[in-house]
Amino acid sequence: DALHEEMLPKAEAKLEDRLKELLNKEPVMLFMKGCPDEPRCGFSGKIVGILNEHSVKFGTFDILSDEEVRQGLKTYSNWPTYPQLYSRGKLIGGIDIVRELAEEGSLLEELSGTGM
Repeated sequence: DALHEEMLPKAEAKLEDRLKELLNKEPVMLFMKGCPDEPRCGFSGKIVGILNEHSVKFGTFDILSDEEVRQGLKTYSNWPTYPQLYSRGKLIGGIDIVRELAEEGSLLEELSGTGM
């Protein structure tokens, strides 16, 4: 119906605003399953370990706590899986990319915004 169609873009815009706010909550944000002390999947645990090894200060959001954010961020970032790491609101990537950057020695450079 027409009323529902009018409300949909507003709901999407509201979600996008919320996602942008979450993405910029901290300079480095990790969207993960669980929390750093209790990751709820192996990949989330691995990415937390890599960030801690490099003494990266980061904020987190447990995507299992909010289905709207969980689904919305996949669409927003065009990245289908979690965890997702962001620096200054820009997607860095998931576990494979973060692991690769760490192995190359360019993770800190990438997170500080001077990479690529």
